[in-house]
Amino acid sequence: MVAHFRKYPLFVLIMMIGAFSMVLPAIHAAKLGDARGAQVFLSYAMFILIISVIMGLALMNRVSRGTSRSHLVTIFLVYTLLPIFLAMPFSALIPSMGPIQGYFEMLSSLTTTGATLINDPLSISEPLHLWRALVAWMGGFFVVIIALSVMEPMNLGGFEIRSLVLGTDGGTVAYGAADASERVEKYALKIGPVYVAVTFVLMAVLYMSGDRAYVASIHAMSIISTSGISPIGGTLHTESGRLGEMFMVVFLLFAVSNRGFQSFSTANWQWLKRDVEVRLMLIATLGITIMLFIRHWISAFDVPTQSNIGAAFWGSIFTVMSFLTTTGFESADWSVSQNWSGRSTSGIIFLTLVVMGGGVATTAGGVKLLRIYALYKHGLREMERLVHPSSVGGAGMAARRFRREGAFTAWVFFMLFLVGIAMIMLALTFVGIGFDEAIAFSIAAVTNTGPVAGMLETGLQYTDIGISGQLILCVGMVFGRVEVLALIALFNPSYWRR
Repeated sequence: MVAHFRKYPLFVLIMMIGAFSMVLPAIHAAKLGDARGAQVFLSYAMFILIISVIMGLALMNRVSRGTSRSHLVTIFLVYTLLPIFLAMPFSALIPSMGPIQGYFEMLSSLTTTGATLINDPLSISEPLHLWRALVAWMGGFFVVIIALSVMEPMNLGGFEIRSLVLGTDGGTVAYGAADASERVEKYALKIGPVYVAVTFVLMAVLYMSGDRAYVASIHAMSIISTSGISPIGGTLHTESGRLGEMFMVVFLLFAVSNRGFQSFSTANWQWLKRDVEVRLMLIATLGITIMLFIRHWISAFDVPTQSNIGAAFWGSIFTVMSFLTTTGFESADWSVSQNWSGRSTSGIIFLTLVVMGGGVATTAGGVKLLRIYALYKHGLREMERLVHPSSVGGAGMAARRFRREGAFTAWVFFMLFLVGIAMIMLALTFVGIGFDEAIAFSIAAVTNTGPVAGMLETGLQYTDIGISGQLILCVGMVFGRVEVLALIALFNPSYWRR
């Protein structure tokens, strides 16, 4: 049986996984006594499964090249066609949500963006929230597996920096498998149990901290996938409170470096001391938090009581860390962080954080910390040369290549990334969106951080931009998740001639 399914194309297998996953919200609906919800999920699960089997039988004897490049087509199909099937329960259970709105909702979940057209979380049923979080959780797992098995051998997705420094081709040696399908399978078997275990552990600690099992499970999946999906409007209304947020911050480390999932089974955490992405995360999180704290403390210097200083400091740490990893949760103490001095915090800070993004081969979006670190090291070297023009940079050949070739590649990607944001922003202005709102929505889509659009406090929500604006943001979400270098490789004419 396993050998039979191995002949199916990867896209078909992903469709089948999506169909089987609909059983979980169906069970939850049945438990709540929602017979219609359970029927809808089970009916569409059966429909998608039948379609998948038919497609698999039709394509199973097709000879595939099995290369990483051929899997780029699969990635593109997953983010363009799969949401059509995943959105079917939404369109059936929410009459006001048409096919395009359902597609936007599911693509947002699948790309772990977390942008939603549901302004009131309590207006839809619990199984639908569970389905959104589950799709985002599976989308996060898909991102990690594809990054390690497809992007790394092609030196894409941030691995091009490591390749230039180490002089290796990365993932092609990891399992000694030249076939991309074999690498996908082996990485899925290696990372899958860890991914599930980490999610379950976080869910358990959130439940023991006071959250309902339903809320704890969705928030756990949202943290691990960095989707920021919540059935109660975020962490502001959780029963676990500050204790739950502390657990969430710990598990957000998995969005900073992909070594977390790979080292979980060995319990070897020595890499935390020398990982440049972790160091850059600590510098950004603590640096911005301290600057915000000093700014508010100076403004509140004449205030008689400052009893909420500790809560204000924690609110800044959690919120900054959440947006840096492109999750988008606000701390329950974030309002304290601003109100104790009476001065609000500019949303530009959070737009900058999500552009930086998380680690390479993680569920986080953005430019990625490793590329930012390469640009930082190059900048330091250029400033040294201003003072000592004839100096020779030390730290070995690897560090020199990191500062030169690595920084050049990172700069090319960064410029293309900004061009993508500019194009999405320009397209939004053409459909009547204001300049400030267009900036916020475009950055939210391309960085896959839906909640950041509300940080500018423009008052405009995703439901207010119309169908045309939502379709434009769909393009931005795919652009941000697949990454521009992978899209260039996909549409390179030389690829189709091979």
